[in-house]
Amino acid sequence: MGLTDAEILEFEQLLHEQKIDLLHKGLSSFDDKTNPNYKLIHQCINSQIFDNKGVIVGGKAGVVLEGSSRSGKTWSWIFIIIYLCTIKHKNESIKINVYREHFADFKKTLFDDFKRVLDLFDLPNKFNNAERVESFKIGDSAIHLLGCDKLKGSGHGSGCDYAIFNEMMYIEQATFKQSIFRCRKLWIGDYNPSFTDHWVFNSVVTRKDVAFLQTTFLDNPFVSFKEKTEILATEPYLPGSYEVTEDAILYKGKPVTDKNQPPPHPTNIEEGTADEFDWMVYGLGLRGAMKGVIFNQITWIDEFPDIAHTYANDFGFTADPNALVKYAEDEKNIWFELLIYDPIETDEDLSDSFDAVGVDKELPITCDSSDKYTGENKGTIEMVKGLKKRGWKASKVKKTKSIMYWILSMKRKKLHCVKSAHWKYVKKERENYKFKEVNGILINQPIDKYNHCFDAVRYGHISHNTKSTISRTTKSISQLGINY
Repeated sequence: MGLTDAEILEFEQLLHEQKIDLLHKGLSSFDDKTNPNYKLIHQCINSQIFDNKGVIVGGKAGVVLEGSSRSGKTWSWIFIIIYLCTIKHKNESIKINVYREHFADFKKTLFDDFKRVLDLFDLPNKFNNAERVESFKIGDSAIHLLGCDKLKGSGHGSGCDYAIFNEMMYIEQATFKQSIFRCRKLWIGDYNPSFTDHWVFNSVVTRKDVAFLQTTFLDNPFVSFKEKTEILATEPYLPGSYEVTEDAILYKGKPVTDKNQPPPHPTNIEEGTADEFDWMVYGLGLRGAMKGVIFNQITWIDEFPDIAHTYANDFGFTADPNALVKYAEDEKNIWFELLIYDPIETDEDLSDSFDAVGVDKELPITCDSSDKYTGENKGTIEMVKGLKKRGWKASKVKKTKSIMYWILSMKRKKLHCVKSAHWKYVKKERENYKFKEVNGILINQPIDKYNHCFDAVRYGHISHNTKSTISRTTKSISQLGINY
């Protein structure tokens, strides 16, 4: 005898309720499918100790989640919100503030995540129909979505029980500090490691009252097969043949270089999907450049090749470093070595620095054309003129074409940088020198930061290529097939 329609509906309702019940139990009971990001936050919440005035006297004050693409950071803290509102503080009214750099970022990324998770738990869901959601409730608790660009001078979102900073590397340090001052219980921050030098690394993850966890897509049991396959396809090396540290890949105990290479990945190399940069950033979540990086492919070499070379210099005074590079180029390659990377105030000091690093006085030095520096005496010193008087073959670069023209021209060639005394500065610039982004779309305009060394390299490139007629025309990034 078959079931009636009413019985089928009742059975389906029971299955649905059982599914919701299992989801709620999974918020407190863990297994091998529980994301480690979620476990850490849950542990920190439940190990906090407060005095009779509600002040934290034991446990962690904050949690920082650093990880690669698809490592489950965001979904972990969204599930924590469900846990806090339906279990931990079920009979209370708490306030949770979620921060992004711009409010518009919520709609581009988090609205869909909130919608899916609230539906999953069968909770009231404002995200199904509304174009704009600034706050919503789960039970008696309120969750507020706050764009940091609108908070300056307005109380930084006022007080809250829990604060969450999504993609916190793009949030200003002052805003972060003011917001955690107003957080009564625990704050959580997550990010993809899109920079190599950042206040989060220097003054947040180092704190004893902050829990820190690095994860990759391999730590996320719910990453889809397709997503996992796409990321794994970029691995350039034989799995298991190398080690991964916080910011580097090691082979035989030493950083990977042209001369110290792990065995190649047999399938990915053959199929042409291997990409060292994408694997390091998106697969391993190393602290490297992310979307928009301008020079994402640089080969690190141990010594400058024995070929004809020149020099190029970008002036830097009180705050910015003066960058001098040794430079060479042929039809397919650019080689450079950073020799100086320090603020230098006068032509006399710069001349002494040239001598100290062994610059050949018989070779040309192409310099920045904006070389005037006004000192305290209101006098003007022209650096190139001063260098010429001291016997250097210095000349100003001729900027007859746009910055983008020359950047795209450089990107047609393979860049090789010598790993000498200052190469760490090249690495930092390489991972932070990026194209501007407007509303999530990259535009053909570089951000004027982290570019001192690469400006010097560009001057060397300009000088090399203006000695003869160039018949190339500027192409857009998409025409060149450059993807980020």
